[in-house]
Amino acid sequence: MKVSVRVPARVNILGNPTDGTEGDFYTISGAINIFGGAVVEPADQITFRTTPHPGSKTASTWTTVPTVAELRVRPDDPLRAYAATLLGLIKFHKPVRALLEANPVSLSFWTEVPECSGLGGSSVFLLSLLNGLRTYYALDPTVFHDYALAELAQRLEEHEMGITCGYADRYAIQLGGLAYIDYRDKLLHEAYGREPLATYERLDPFVATPQFIVAFSGISRDSGDVHAIMRARYLDDWERRRREPAFNSTILKRFRKIGETARAGKLCLLNANLEKFGRLMNENHTLIDSIMRDCGFPDGAGEANNQLINAAHTAGALGAKLSGAGAGGSVLVLPPPGRARRIVAALQTEAKRRGMGRAKSFTVRIVRHGPRVEIEE
Repeated sequence: MKVSVRVPARVNILGNPTDGTEGDFYTISGAINIFGGAVVEPADQITFRTTPHPGSKTASTWTTVPTVAELRVRPDDPLRAYAATLLGLIKFHKPVRALLEANPVSLSFWTEVPECSGLGGSSVFLLSLLNGLRTYYALDPTVFHDYALAELAQRLEEHEMGITCGYADRYAIQLGGLAYIDYRDKLLHEAYGREPLATYERLDPFVATPQFIVAFSGISRDSGDVHAIMRARYLDDWERRRREPAFNSTILKRFRKIGETARAGKLCLLNANLEKFGRLMNENHTLIDSIMRDCGFPDGAGEANNQLINAAHTAGALGAKLSGAGAGGSVLVLPPPGRARRIVAALQTEAKRRGMGRAKSFTVRIVRHGPRVEIEE
C-alpha cells in the first residue's frame, strides 16, 4: 500500500505569538493554498527521502536506517526531522515500534513552502508524515485523532528537535479553514493529557474569508531562535508575577493586548468590518515590534519586514503584520477588495529597491480542508 498526503501551510492573522509560546491567549489563524506532502510506502529498511517539488532544481537526498534501534536525531543530519518524528511517535504510543520493526517504510517529503519563511513549513513536514503514518499503519483513531496529531507535532518539534514553538501552526494545518483558536492554560507545555486541548472554532462557515497577501522577505530564519529568547523573557516575568502579584511587567501586558486583538478580530470578521480588522493587524504588529526591541532585537520585527509593511501601507493596505516570528520570514497583508494586484506590485518594487533578491509577494486564499490523504493498493 502506498499512502500520499497533501498538507496546507498556514498564516497567523491576529493574536500571534500568544499561542502558548509567549502567553496562552488566542489567535485567528488559517490554512492557505500553499502545500507540502509526503509519501509512505513499503521498504526493506526504514528510508528517508526529501524529493524536490515538480519543477524544482533541488537534488533529492536520502538515507536508510537498518533497524528502529539505530534511529538517532543527529544535529548535523539534514534529514534528522524524519528520525525525530518516528522516535517521538514511538514515545507517544509504544505499539508503533513493533509496527515499524515488522513493516519498515520509506518516507519521502516535498514542499512548496519557502524554507524558514514563517508559513509553518516545519509543521507541514511533521503533519504530512504523521497523517501518512496514521493511515499506513491504521493507527487507532481514538488515540491518533486530529487534535492528538496537532499536539504531537508540537511535542515532536519542541522535545525531539529542541525548537521553541507553540500550537497555532499545528492546529491550523491539521484542522484547516479559518479559525479562532483558544490556548488558555497551555503556557507551560505540559505533557499531552495534562493540559487542555486548544479550542478550535471554525469561522469560515460564517464569514466571507478575506484575501491576503504574503510578502516573503527572502531572509530565512528559524522561528525557534526568536521564540526561545522571547519565551524565556515572558516566563521569567510570568514567574515573578506569580510570586509577586504587584509586579508590573510591560512584556506581559503587551502580550495580553496581542491576544485581545484576536478576540476583537473575531467580531470584526463576523460583522464584515475589514477596516477595523486591518487596524487590529496593525496594532498586533506594533506590539510585537516593541516587544522584540525590548527583548534585544535592535530592528524589532526585522528591518526588511518593517520596510515591506511600510510599503504595503503606502500602497493602501488595510493592515500588515508579521505572519510568524520576526527577524526574517514573511509578513501578511490585508488589501482592500480589488486592490491586491496593486499592492503586490508595490511590494515587489520595494523588495527590488531594497535589494531583497529572494523576496516574493503573492496572494493566498484560505482553504477549508486540512490534510488530504490518498491510498494506492
